[in-house]
Amino acid sequence: MLKAVLFDMDGVIVDTEPLHRKAYHQMFDDVNIKVDAALYESFTGQSTINICKRLVDHFTLRETPEYLMRLKRKHYKYLFTHDDELALIDGVLDLIKDYYANGVTLVVASSASMHGINQIFERFDLNQYFSAKFSGADLEKSKPHPEIFIKAAESTGFEKSECMVIEDSTNGIKAANGAGIFCTAFRSEHSSGQDYSLANMVVSSFDEITFNKQKDFFKN
Repeated sequence: MLKAVLFDMDGVIVDTEPLHRKAYHQMFDDVNIKVDAALYESFTGQSTINICKRLVDHFTLRETPEYLMRLKRKHYKYLFTHDDELALIDGVLDLIKDYYANGVTLVVASSASMHGINQIFERFDLNQYFSAKFSGADLEKSKPHPEIFIKAAESTGFEKSECMVIEDSTNGIKAANGAGIFCTAFRSEHSSGQDYSLANMVVSSFDEITFNKQKDFFKN
């Protein structure tokens, strides 16, 4: 039976991608680099510090990854307060409430910083539904490494066979697959160019994975 759902955050719970995209591109301008669409799409699902490390290596920058990260977060902080594009993904709040009402344990496992996760959860009053929050920025390995989902699943107290991951990125799907956890890929308009081939199922609407529709996949 389905007993726990491990949610990615960006692109699954909240549409922060437009804000992150703006913040990253402002940072790219700050250090005078040109990041093409293919390279930018490959960042999806990775933590900010690991993206900045890749940028320093790729462009042989004199700036440190930590400096780039501070620039990006400065821009994002401003946009979070002043940009009106920030919103929950359509249907996700109903899905969260549906799982919660049916006794499913909910955990967020995101590459975002814990500060960023808490900002979103406080703004949209989500803490009441979730038992735990995990940030990839606090772990040794970032997605696509499975560490974050292994730890998130362990926190629920249930077997991995009783858990499901909801992800929208290639790196996140690889992480769920590596952790040996059933993965539902959410085909988001904000996550273009992602590879869903390792997912157990792919959906375009959260109506497709309500508790009553998903529970048959997890019969013991």
